[in-house]
Formats: sequence, C-alpha cells, structure tokens
Amino acid sequence: MSKFIQQAYKGKNDWWRYLLTVILVFIGWQILGVIPLLSVAFSNVDNWAELELASKDMFTSIGIDSNLYLLLMIISFFFGLIFLLLSIKTIHLRKVKTLITSRSSIDWKRVLFAFMLWFSISIIVLIVDYLLNSENYTWNFNPIPFFILVLVSFVFLPLQTSFEELLFRGYFMQGLGLAFKNSAVPLIMTSLIFGLMHIFNPEVEKLGHIILIYYIVTGLLFGIITLMDEGTELALGLHAANNIAAAVIVTTDWMVFQTDALLVDTSEPSVGIEMFIPLLILYPLVIYIFYKKYSWTEWKTKLFGNIDIPEDLASISINDQTIDKI
Repeated sequence: MSKFIQQAYKGKNDWWRYLLTVILVFIGWQILGVIPLLSVAFSNVDNWAELELASKDMFTSIGIDSNLYLLLMIISFFFGLIFLLLSIKTIHLRKVKTLITSRSSIDWKRVLFAFMLWFSISIIVLIVDYLLNSENYTWNFNPIPFFILVLVSFVFLPLQTSFEELLFRGYFMQGLGLAFKNSAVPLIMTSLIFGLMHIFNPEVEKLGHIILIYYIVTGLLFGIITLMDEGTELALGLHAANNIAAAVIVTTDWMVFQTDALLVDTSEPSVGIEMFIPLLILYPLVIYIFYKKYSWTEWKTKLFGNIDIPEDLASISINDQTIDKI
C-alpha cells in the first residue's frame, strides 16, 4: 500500500478534474510559457525564414546567447508548475503538500541529500572519464558567461525539474494509482510516458530511438524511490542535480543543454556500453544508498500493492454520502 498515492484521496478525483488540470497545465506550459521565448525571438529576427533557422541552432544565430535561451526555456516549465499547483488547490481541492509527500511536512533534508549525492557522483564520473579520455574534452571556461550560467542553473533549473517530477511522479502517479487501484501500473506508465516525452530531444535524432531506454529507466528510478520513500523529495533532488550538472559541468553540440559549461565534449556520440553504466551500476547504487539510509521496507507492497482509500478518509466519505442522501 502506497501512502503517497493515497494522498490523492484527500481531494476530489472526478475524471473531469484530471482532464481540466491536464488541459490547463498544457496551456500554461506549452502556450503561455513560450510567449517570452517567442517575444525575444520575434524582436531579433527580420523574417520567418530566419526564425525557423534559429530554432534549429538554439537561437544563437539571431543573437540570443545560451544563458538567456536557457532561462527563457525554464520559464515555460515555471508556468506549467504554477498551473499544476493552482489546479491541485482549486480543482482537486487538496493541499499542495499532498502532491509532494505523504509526510506531515516536506523533508528538505532529503532533497538536499539526494542532490549532493547525485551531483557528487556526476563529478566523479566526469573526472574518471576525463582522465581516461582527455582528448575528448575541450576547456571552455569563460568567467562571466559561466557564472551567469551557474546562477541561472542553480536558481531556476530546479523549477523545470520540479515541474516534471510533480507532474509525473506526483500528479500522474497518484491519479493512475487511484484509477488502477495499484502501484505497479502507474510506476510503469509514468516511466514510459516520461521517456517518450524526450523523443523530440536532439540527442534522440543524433543517437536514435534506443537512447529513449535511458530516459525510461531514469523515470523508473525516480518512480521507485518515490514509492519506496513515500514522497517525491529524493526524486526532486536527484533530478535537479542531474540537470544542473549537465548544464554547468560539460556540454556538447548535440544535446538538449548547449551551454557555456566548463567543458565541451567533442567526441563523436555513439550508443555503447557507457550509456548503460548509469542504468546497470549507478542507479542500483543510488537505490541501495537510499535503502540503507532510510531503512526502506515492504518493497513488494509499496511497488506492487493495491491502493485503497485510507480508513480515516473512508469513514468521512461514508458520512458525506449519508448526508447527501438525506
């Protein structure tokens, strides 16, 4: 039984509420959220043809630097996040906290620990690869752009990662859990949807659709730790650390984050064993560390158990129905 998924019972769960929320989040994220980006783009181009070319080159060809572009992209996720949180309060009529955790309050120490753990692992992995394949890296340190990048990444990138986590491991996980009355289906479905959401990323075009396995398994990792830890705090920390490291430490000319990072990876990308190292070694290691630190138990029940309305809420629901009949 997942206490985290059960949090959704603390609000209203009619099907139309989910449909309306998804529509509003999409409007905030993909329509209103891109207005700032398009406004800057229109102010820097003379014709539509130029704008089309710019979109392929991350807007650099029309004079928008990578830090501004990153910030404008994050703004779209910020709009999506705001619409999601407002929908939880006004449409589902429950507290925002129930979307984040089953604990009495958000455990920020968990967020920080997960962030530091994965950020440290990312640095260690990079150092090892740099020592073994230094010819694949070019030093790219430019003080002013880099420090602006650090500011944008640490202050604003968590808005993007938090939106994705609260949408997939929070809203969709809980909603699907209530719909299918178990934990396994939402765990699998949110992982698949999360992976397929990245299908239009430039690295998929470069490496092929097999790279989607990486995103799907990453979604599975976030889902497992969310269910086992009864909250999204660890997933929030991991996801933020992963994206910030990708933005600040090393960049390439073919991935979604093309930034003024410390290093540029100039190697020709390919799908090899290096892609599966995180999936086969690092992800299980992270799960094991969390398991030991937080004394996780009842794996089968939390990952595959049925979802029922909590007893205390069931009695309230029965009373409400009785009153309605009267």
